[in-house]
Amino acid sequence: MQKGIKFRAYPDKEQINLIEQTFGCCRLVYNRGLTMRDEALANGQKIGYNQTSAMLTGLKRSDEFAFLRAVDSVALQQALRDLDRGFTNFFQKRSRHPAFRSKHSSRQSYRTVNQNDKIRIVGRYIRLPKLGYVKIRQSMDVGHINHVTVERTPTGKYFVILNVDHQPEPRPNNGGSVGIDVGIREFYTDSCGNVVGNPKYLERSTKKLIREQRRLSRKQKGSNNRSKQRIKVAIVHEKITNQRNDFLQKQSTMLVRENQTICIEDLNVKGMLRSHRLARSIAGASWSRFLGMLEYKAAWYGNNVIRVPTTYPSSQTCGHCGYKNPLVRDLSVRRWKCPICGTEHDRDVNAAINILNEGLLTA
Repeated sequence: MQKGIKFRAYPDKEQINLIEQTFGCCRLVYNRGLTMRDEALANGQKIGYNQTSAMLTGLKRSDEFAFLRAVDSVALQQALRDLDRGFTNFFQKRSRHPAFRSKHSSRQSYRTVNQNDKIRIVGRYIRLPKLGYVKIRQSMDVGHINHVTVERTPTGKYFVILNVDHQPEPRPNNGGSVGIDVGIREFYTDSCGNVVGNPKYLERSTKKLIREQRRLSRKQKGSNNRSKQRIKVAIVHEKITNQRNDFLQKQSTMLVRENQTICIEDLNVKGMLRSHRLARSIAGASWSRFLGMLEYKAAWYGNNVIRVPTTYPSSQTCGHCGYKNPLVRDLSVRRWKCPICGTEHDRDVNAAINILNEGLLTA
């Protein structure tokens, strides 16, 4: 298996200049390749990576673009491969048409491949092509490195994202099964009756975010003060993102460690985001990311994650006798009593029990 590992990098001034130059060169090559392919499509032709790669060779040989020879050549090739993948996804209707890259984007990155094991970690440093040894904060051991992405975040921090070979070690769990019902007020409720509250990091930082964004809107465009204030706004966003990711990682790891089978509702989050009244809260809960974490961690350690179709009426069905109560469709009904068997239900706990039962039936 493969997995990504992200380390903070601390390049010196000379390395920062070369990293920024590499960002610009990769952006130039990508945009020229995009223009070349768009012109070919306008003429009724389709060209691929080979033609754009030949274009890159011609640019590097010319005196006008001699600066391309100063950066990592593999990174330039990978920019064209990313472009080729973007067109492949576009033709197969999996994504939109590739867009031009802007130098004004606050997040910049480039990717390079580990050829002949030239990229390696030595002590507190990672050896990268052209850059030499870059200081990093290593938080875990890594296996064989396949490729590396060098990234600059909107706050001006640098990171290296390593794609490494990963052989997960068997991790024993309690062998249990659990159903998960996610929500907005409570992040999730499981079939055992456990409730995990929604930390709502975005809502808790709203006042500070509004204040910093208001200050940003008052700065003159192109001024140094506006650049400084933009970083302050990015720092608030970054903190919210880090808090949310830490919470999701801990909750998903705990569920995988304690259960062999996890059943969860297969929500259409993209469709739910069209509701303007709840879109902000749904996006802040990050249900899709949480489900993705559960699935890849379950694949590592041999667990099962079962998606229950969203059409299944988990909240309306009595988990004891199976009666479907149409009166529970209203979200304001949090507790209800089954008119057939008389069982009293908590809406979320009952939904989690039904999700578990339905998931085990369809497994």
